[in-house]
Amino acid sequence: MKKKLLLFGLISGALFIFTTNFSCKKNNQNYLNTLLTNGRWQFASLVVTKFHGDTTISTDTLYSNCNLTQNFTFNPNGTCNYTNFSCLQQSATGHWLFSKDYLYLMSDMSCQDTTAQSGTSIPFQNAQIINLGQYSLVLKTGDLEQYYAPNQRRTINVYGFVRVKSQ
Repeated sequence: MKKKLLLFGLISGALFIFTTNFSCKKNNQNYLNTLLTNGRWQFASLVVTKFHGDTTISTDTLYSNCNLTQNFTFNPNGTCNYTNFSCLQQSATGHWLFSKDYLYLMSDMSCQDTTAQSGTSIPFQNAQIINLGQYSLVLKTGDLEQYYAPNQRRTINVYGFVRVKSQ
């Protein structure tokens, strides 16, 4: 009788844990959309690192004394807006979406850019999401590849943003 009671208790406990675990699991990726679209993101920093193979050639922090506030705003309808990109008085608009695995942010927004040879760039065309939280967004752009050749030159840009709540 004790063995049956113990077996019943173990099976009941396992069933309870199993059902509780699945009912509390959050598979809804829409929370990332909410994080991105709930307020606007104010530019905090841009670190540009140049590499040759696995050697760092230079690291620069750009726009550290820009007097213009740069804001990146994502709308729930899939549009986005960036004001004063590259510390130039401008307002650029475009569209945004996440990759299927939610690891990349893709935007077709074209901006005037003092660092681009052509004078314009699509800076967040394929941006790796390093962090997306309630208060910070960090995006990595540039020459992003899975593997790099030993003598390959590349430039990696890391953009940092902080959330500014909409009023």
